[in-house]
Parts: sequence; structure tokens; C-alpha cells
Amino acid sequence: MNNPFESGHIKNYLLLYASVVVIMILFFIASTLFFEVKEVDKKVFVSDLQTKLHVEVVEPQKEEVKESKFKLLDKAY
Repeated sequence: MNNPFESGHIKNYLLLYASVVVIMILFFIASTLFFEVKEVDKKVFVSDLQTKLHVEVVEPQKEEVKESKFKLLDKAY
């Protein structure tokens, strides 16, 4: 196996590394340029007492008992 420092192949390795870094930087720049920041509307909470006191009364609903199609044993063993 040849030593890359002596045979001159180290230049190819450095160029490969530099090209990968340049591509990563270009992708980062492209992703930041095309990233759109959405404006968020500010929420306003009403502190009026009358709106807080208005509560709808909901009647509790009766649960329907459904019979299963399987009969369970009266005594567990």
C-alpha cells in the first residue's frame, strides 16, 4: 500500500473533503433562504367578568347498557 503523502494522492483527499464541506454550506444557505417565517397573530384574552360567568349547563347523559353477545360465568374459578 502506498503512502498517500508520498505518492501525491493527499491532494485528491483534500479536494474531496473540501467539496463535501462546500456542498454542505450551499445546502445550509439554500435552506435558510427559502425558509419562510410565518407571522403569528397575537392572542387577546378578554378580561370582562360577564364573559367568564357565561357557562352552558350540560345535562349528564345516561349511559346505555349494552348486552354482550357472550355470557360470562357466574362463578370465577
